[in-house]
Amino acid sequence: MSQIIYKITPQAPWREAEANGRFTGAPIDIADGFIHFSTAEQAAETAAKHFSGQTDLLLVAVDGASLGDALKYEVSRGGALFPHLYGVLDPKAVLWVKPLPLGADGSHQFPALEGQ
Repeated sequence: MSQIIYKITPQAPWREAEANGRFTGAPIDIADGFIHFSTAEQAAETAAKHFSGQTDLLLVAVDGASLGDALKYEVSRGGALFPHLYGVLDPKAVLWVKPLPLGADGSHQFPALEGQ
C-alpha cells in the first residue's frame, strides 16, 4: 500500500500554512479534531463529494510514513479506511503541491497519483 496520501485544500489556507510552517487544517478538520486525507483511490470521490464545483483548489501530496503515529487509518465513507492526521502538518512532509482545476465536464482534473 502506498504511503503517499493526499489533501485537497483551497489555495489561500495552504499558502498561509507554507508561510507559517504549519497546516492546522480546514474548518472541517479543526471541528473534527484531525486533518482529513485521502488515498489515491479515494481522492476523486472526495473531491466530488466535498469540493464539487470549487475552483482555486490545490492537491497536496504527503509522505504518510513521515507522519509517524499521528497518522491513523480509520473507517469512514462506505467502510473504507481513510487517513486522518491527529496533529499539525509540517509542510516539510509535503512531496508536492499541484493545482486541482475543474475540467469542462465540471469534475476536478487530477494529475497521475501514486498508489492508483
